[in-house]
Amino acid sequence: MSEPSMKPEDVLEMMRRSMGEVPAAIEKSVPVDPTLILEHARSKAFAMPSQTPALDEQTRTLVYLAAALAGSSPACVRAMANKVAQQGIAKEKVLETIHIVRLAMATKIIGDSEPVFDALKKGLA
Repeated sequence: MSEPSMKPEDVLEMMRRSMGEVPAAIEKSVPVDPTLILEHARSKAFAMPSQTPALDEQTRTLVYLAAALAGSSPACVRAMANKVAQQGIAKEKVLETIHIVRLAMATKIIGDSEPVFDALKKGLA
């Protein structure tokens, strides 16, 4: 994806075609540090190889959406919402993805609370 001859404008155009729009922060980063978007494109090629993908495009979008939701990244959530619409992913698949993320986050809170539960159990709270 990120060939040596690729220019930041090329990456922006690929993102526009792929997602419908470019997240504002990425768009604003180009004039300030054009190498950042090239590194971003290189990272995408590493994470999602185009030659031998193990996951289909819709699954990749749903995984990315889940990570964006769990990581509290509104720009990525918006970008993946655009991809969901563009790819025509079934509502049921998107909602199930959101439900899984919600469960994972709730489980995280319970897991993170282990020291509190230990303290309560010992009567130290």
